[in-house]
This record gives sequence, structure tokens and C-alpha cells, in this order.
Amino acid sequence: MRWEDFRSSSNVEDRRGMGLPGGAGGLGIGTIVILGLVGWALGIDPRILIGGAEMMTGGGSGYQQQQQGRQGAPQDEAGRFAAAILGNTEDVWNTVLPQQANRQYQAPKLVLFSDATRSGCGGAQSAMGPFYCPLDQTVYIDLSFFEEMQRRFRAGGDFANAYVLAHEVGHHVENQLGILPRVQERQQQVGRAEANQLSVRVELMADCLAGVWAHHSNQRWQSLEQGDIEEAIRAAEAIGDDRLQKQSQGRVVPDSFTHGSSEQRMRWLTTGLKTGQVQACDTFRASKL
Repeated sequence: MRWEDFRSSSNVEDRRGMGLPGGAGGLGIGTIVILGLVGWALGIDPRILIGGAEMMTGGGSGYQQQQQGRQGAPQDEAGRFAAAILGNTEDVWNTVLPQQANRQYQAPKLVLFSDATRSGCGGAQSAMGPFYCPLDQTVYIDLSFFEEMQRRFRAGGDFANAYVLAHEVGHHVENQLGILPRVQERQQQVGRAEANQLSVRVELMADCLAGVWAHHSNQRWQSLEQGDIEEAIRAAEAIGDDRLQKQSQGRVVPDSFTHGSSEQRMRWLTTGLKTGQVQACDTFRASKL
């Protein structure tokens, strides 16, 4: 992928190496790790468990206000890559969202961290993987996730890594369209199985929106090289719920899916790549996920 000529975003905060004295919001790092593992084992978003534990222990947003990282594009290669991809998503969505959805795009922030930090949605730690917090409209990522993706799933490369970031930005687009608040409200009214199904639709739409970004980026900057699309599709396949469940517990439980199967993730990413249309990503109206 040709990313070196992308404009670097200034909406980056680099907290790597800062550490998190005393844990996140008063929780110890050990507690965060345990809650993270429990969440993944039970199919519950670890941020919900950690946020609840922080409320029980009186943890709040005070630490977030004290922890300020370095602002602007980092100078190391991994940091420059993340800032460049974010900048390119800004340039694409600044044009595409008004044209296709009649909405002005307000760019999210990107926080780079190592091990653990705080977010507007509660404590964050590396084991959670990258995530988007709608409360502070920020994407959080420990860039070591890219190494883990390569090591565990043999799914890496510049475009695969860019897809991961673009997927989280896709959640921000969903938030701007008013989809995330409506889904979160609905999830509180239904049972676990239906709530999981709503989560799958949200995640598959973000996959598709990542494809829409890549479509327009390639049209305008000729950013994709031979093999890039296959690289991203391999990454989407590697992180499907069915494949992850098979690897971790030896069986697949579709009702507990929260992100979608490998086939679904590949198909929706490809839909965005081929069409370049936000409307084509409406998983909530799709008859087949």
C-alpha cells in the first residue's frame, strides 16, 4: 500500500510509554486483565465489565484529564503510519459523507497507547484490541496489535493494518449517522441473543465502510498495490467470530457472535470496496447478513 504520501492527521495523541500508575481509574492492571479475559470468555464486551468495576470503585474521568499524551503525528514509522491512515480517512470522509449522506464529517481522535490507558468509555488495555469510544469520539489502539495479528493469524501487511484502523473509523461514521446511539438503546431493551445480532450488524457495517474508504482512497490516490485487497480479506477472514471461537474453544456458537463470521466479514468488506457507496453498507436493511 502506498501510504507514505498521505497527509498525516493532527488528531493523534501518543500515550505510548507513559504507563498507567495505579491502574485505570483506580483498578489494578491485574484486575483489568482478569476482567478482559472474563469478558471474552462470556461473550461480554470487556469495556462494560471494566467500566462497571470502575464505577464500583469510584473510578471516574479524573485520571483521563491528568493523562495527556504527545499531540500530533509521531515520528516513528508505526506512529507515522497510523497518523497517515487517519489523515487519509479524514480526506476521504470529508468528501464522501456530505456527498452520499448529506452530513458534514467531524473527524475522530486517535489515541496510541501501550499496555493500558483510560478512555471516555472506561479503562482500556491492549488485550481488548482496537476500539472506538463514541462517548469521546476517539479510536484507541495499541499498535502492537498489528504484530499480534501477524503472529497469531498470519494476517498482516500495510493494507490489512489500515483496514483495522479504517474499521474503527467506520464506527465513528456510524456514530455520525446516528446509528450507534439507536443500536445501543435497542440493545438495552432486548435479550442477549438479539443484542449480539445487533452488534454483528454494527461490526459488518464498519467493515463495509472500511471498504468504502479504501475504494475512494484508491480512486483518488492510487493507493492500493497488487495483493493488497487479498491481504485485507485474509485479515477479515482471520478475525471472524467462527474462526476465533473454533481456535479458542474448539466449537462455534453463532448466538454468541458479536462481530460476524469470516464469510460475512469478507463479504461486507468486499461490498464496500466494490461499490464505494455508504448506502450499500446498510446491514440493518439487508435481508442477508
